[in-house]
Amino acid sequence: MVQEDKVLDARGLNCPLPILRTKKALGELTAGQVLKVVATDPGAVKDFEAFAKQTKNPLLEHAEAGGEFIFFIQKA
Repeated sequence: MVQEDKVLDARGLNCPLPILRTKKALGELTAGQVLKVVATDPGAVKDFEAFAKQTKNPLLEHAEAGGEFIFFIQKA
């Protein structure tokens, strides 16, 4: 499992709020640090995959557990 530097709770938020909050949170990190995002929006999987490609911030890992989607994104 990836070790995160910061956690963002985006549970209960729908698109585009999880991505917008992720963008803001990544702005507070330095290159190489990892943000863990917990979301409940089923559309988050494809949203975060697209976000990672567009922003060049690597999506290190993602998983689903108990209706929650967990993403680990590294600041580029």
